[in-house]
Amino acid sequence: MEGVASIALLPCGSLSGHFIQLPHSICYGLCGTELECERECSRGEDYRLIKLSITDFNMKKEQTTVVECKGHDAARFHSIDHAHGWDKDVTGMIEQKDGKKRISVSFECETLKADKAAEDHIRKFLPKLAGLDAVVNIGKMKISGLDFGAEEEDEETE
Repeated sequence: MEGVASIALLPCGSLSGHFIQLPHSICYGLCGTELECERECSRGEDYRLIKLSITDFNMKKEQTTVVECKGHDAARFHSIDHAHGWDKDVTGMIEQKDGKKRISVSFECETLKADKAAEDHIRKFLPKLAGLDAVVNIGKMKISGLDFGAEEEDEETE
């Protein structure tokens, strides 16, 4: 899937936003929480891992992956292949399981909004985040391996 994402980076390091799949204009929710650094802190202060949840609003289902974030204002993030030194719950979200495709995410910021421009954008598109002093990243996003239908099949077989 390819499209455009609008992501608000909150002062606490979390992120929230939307991914619009083009050309169909299907909207998915994005919610991310910064993971506490275990041992891999040698990459610089602008590097961190984010637990990213992607929500299909129509099916009311969510899938989660881990992405590495580079840039102080979440300017870009990408899927990672391994995360040595992190807890098993983190590495488990990264590793491919039982033949399932791993979710792969790529985001490159093209527009960064701060101060009044960010607040105006948030009031219009993410009103629950208004007043939290967030910056907004807008850019192209690609997601692969996301399959909410397969998740439903797995629940039925258990």
